[in-house]
Amino acid sequence: MKKFMFIAFVLFLGLSLSYAKDNKSPKIILLISEQNIEGPQRAWWTSEIDLSATEATVAQSLIEQGYEVLEPSNINKILKLRPAFRRVSLSEDESVKLGNLSKADYVVLGKAIASAGANIPQSSMRSCFANLSAKLIRVKGGKVIAYLDASGNSAHMDVITGGREALVNASQNLAQKIIQALNKEGGK
Repeated sequence: MKKFMFIAFVLFLGLSLSYAKDNKSPKIILLISEQNIEGPQRAWWTSEIDLSATEATVAQSLIEQGYEVLEPSNINKILKLRPAFRRVSLSEDESVKLGNLSKADYVVLGKAIASAGANIPQSSMRSCFANLSAKLIRVKGGKVIAYLDASGNSAHMDVITGGREALVNASQNLAQKIIQALNKEGGK
């Protein structure tokens, strides 16, 4: 009887570990540099800043869908040990290396740029536009599984705030495209 209980326990433990391994949430690292109107191009991995408006919006959508987004605090140790990653324009290969070191399953590598347009007629508001482009890369094998783009707009009296709103609007669109690509890939 003890032998049977031991075998049953081992089988249960093995199945439990197998189930837990198969149902883990894919880990995603967001490497989207952002430039708002009249501002410098920024990237969280170049300094100690938090995620940009673009990344925060995309991260929130991914988290709501059950994906795990690696936070800058999870990766800061790697960046301190390897300062070569502290450049705004990371190559595809470098982003995959950083993804491997941080144990990510996918990397979203991209750029987000907001710009100001003309004044809205009979108003003190300005049109603002944002354009995003990104690659969704599977870290294992370094294969790009989707090329994505998105755009958004806003009207605001303050162009910096308007640019941020446009970036958030474009990011919501981009997040849905990332989720669709991940679902098609079988990442969830």
